[in-house]
Amino acid sequence: MLPQFSLPQKRLTFPQIINMSFGFFGIQFGFALQNANVSRIFQTLGADIDKIGILWIAAPLTGLLVQPIIGYLSDRTWHPKWGRRRPFFFTGAVLSSIALFLMPQSIMLWMAATLLWVLDASINISMEPFRAFVGDKLPSSQRTTGFATQTFFIGLGAVIASLLPFIFTNFFHISNTAPAGEIGNSVKYSFYIGAVVFFLSVLWTVVTTKEFPPENIETWEEDKLRTKGIFNGFIEITKGIFKMPQTMLQLAVVQFFTWIAFFAMWIYTTSGVAQNTFGTTDTTSKIFQDAGDWVGVMFMVYNGVSAITAFLLPAIAKKIQRKYTHMICLVIGGVSLISIFFIKSQAMLLLPMVGVGLAWSSTLTIPYAILAGALPASKMGFYMGVFNFFIVIPQIVAAAILGFFVKHFFNDQAIYALVIGGVSMIIGGFLNFIVQDKDVVIPEVMKYELVEG
Repeated sequence: MLPQFSLPQKRLTFPQIINMSFGFFGIQFGFALQNANVSRIFQTLGADIDKIGILWIAAPLTGLLVQPIIGYLSDRTWHPKWGRRRPFFFTGAVLSSIALFLMPQSIMLWMAATLLWVLDASINISMEPFRAFVGDKLPSSQRTTGFATQTFFIGLGAVIASLLPFIFTNFFHISNTAPAGEIGNSVKYSFYIGAVVFFLSVLWTVVTTKEFPPENIETWEEDKLRTKGIFNGFIEITKGIFKMPQTMLQLAVVQFFTWIAFFAMWIYTTSGVAQNTFGTTDTTSKIFQDAGDWVGVMFMVYNGVSAITAFLLPAIAKKIQRKYTHMICLVIGGVSLISIFFIKSQAMLLLPMVGVGLAWSSTLTIPYAILAGALPASKMGFYMGVFNFFIVIPQIVAAAILGFFVKHFFNDQAIYALVIGGVSMIIGGFLNFIVQDKDVVIPEVMKYELVEG
């Protein structure tokens, strides 16, 4: 176990916070392309509606394995030039860019499913250390701002990425249809751009942001050598999971119900909207592909709202507490998801995405701000990785059961998966009542704030 140590957490200027967060623009660019288009790709390659969730299951299973391991390793990494978290940012960016380039070239369903696994694993390699990065670099007084800045770039990247297929089809007249078993050019070009944007955005953070070693680096290095090795790492990870801070456990319950909702939305919005609003289940038709493009616009709206509201949440949280802010946002988001069932107008589908965007903004900001204050600095990366168990476990549950319910209880009407997701998000919202929101007590000798020049 690494000793308790302090990192030189200095107050940063706002431009410095922007630089350290900018990599998330590229990460979410890739993530948004995945969320808005992978189900569409699966169906285009012949996947049945009740099998889509199972094909998606590789993504959360990958996260379940990758996230705590990457967090554990990044806690124990220090390189004089690359630092602590930046080696993982860069490696994940290279692998993600390759996977994004290859995904739309899939010609068989198994190929697309395999590339989803590779893409999700690669995104996690970059993303998990980014969460710990805020805890490393920023004092408690700036962490909510740090996570809000990440949320802003997450929203901005997702807005542009979600819109790309629609823009290519409607403004550049690039076809969104293709022969059976092939991906349309509008989707292909979107993924190619995503590969470039992902790499360059993460590279910007790697180049512009410095990391500093733990103050007691000699003791830290000696202890790291004693705990080195796969077997010892596995023991440490297992022990750590069963010693999670109480606040982390409370937030985990909220996350479980929240992420069932988001995963249901990502998997089933295209098929649900195509059937419920556009009136088609024919994946080779232009109407279905137009529905897929419009889902990209819908996702643009919720991500845009997320980016806009990211900096409003800290101010609201100061007034009514962070957990109550999160509760309100999730309840609004859940009601909004359910309302999609009743909407038959294409344009009106954008309205509930405003509420979903508010919930998404809060989900990306407030739980992490609460959690960062409850974690020891020496295990920030590891526990951020473990915390994401409660993102990926509900995704596994959703992938495993939603297809069954859609097929056997709702007669293959995918829109009901969104209703289930909305109910789950409302439950998650009210569970914020059990969360205790207070920072871990740090000895005075380990706590100071300076201004980094």
